[in-house]
Amino acid sequence: YTPTALYNAMIAPLIPYGIRGALWYQGESNCGRHDQYKRLIPAMVQDWRDRWGCGDFPFYYVQIAPYNYSNPDDPMSALLREAQMHTLSFKNSGMAVTMDIGDPKDIHPRNKQDVGNRLALWALAKDYGRKDLVYSGPLYKEMKIEGDKIRLFFDHVGSGLMAKGGTLTHFTIAGEDRKFVPAKAVIDDDTIVVSGDAVSKPVAVRYAFTNAAQPNLFNKEGLPASSFRTDKWE
Repeated sequence: YTPTALYNAMIAPLIPYGIRGALWYQGESNCGRHDQYKRLIPAMVQDWRDRWGCGDFPFYYVQIAPYNYSNPDDPMSALLREAQMHTLSFKNSGMAVTMDIGDPKDIHPRNKQDVGNRLALWALAKDYGRKDLVYSGPLYKEMKIEGDKIRLFFDHVGSGLMAKGGTLTHFTIAGEDRKFVPAKAVIDDDTIVVSGDAVSKPVAVRYAFTNAAQPNLFNKEGLPASSFRTDKWE
């Protein structure tokens, strides 16, 4: 459980050998340290790349799944998922989302086959020339306020957005008072329009921004969207 022991035992012996890329399955111990995580993972990846000395090899990783932590009012895993999304800005990185294949009662969800398939999509598309693949679920890009509604824009919509089960769930909306309330969300082409009866002047939206939410926004290729928020409030 100490960084030097882990590095010396599990990474250092491999460095003389060639490497094509790395797959990283994130554990849960970083929950509660999301700000630190934003610095740790890029630092670790850059260190690996520097020590192997063979360029910016791919680093594809698994976003943590929903789990019912002891304090549901502290969205620490949602904040860690947000930090993991931040790692996508790091060169040659990719993220497999697992919002739909976790188990809120089991911190070690058992469905590893879909995890492996989603990691493989990144490698096949980015490293093995498969240009025909959609390799990621929808990822929040930006928002636009339109009167009493907020329109959300996404990357990786594939052939279109869809809600499994018929109606989008787990969206909340807030005005300037920063009080989030349940919201209505509707797919409009490749965007989502969010509104709330109690919020006439919205300023922010959150999606599945809790620890154990299992939401239902996907692209039509069957890949789930990550949880996200449009605000940066404490």
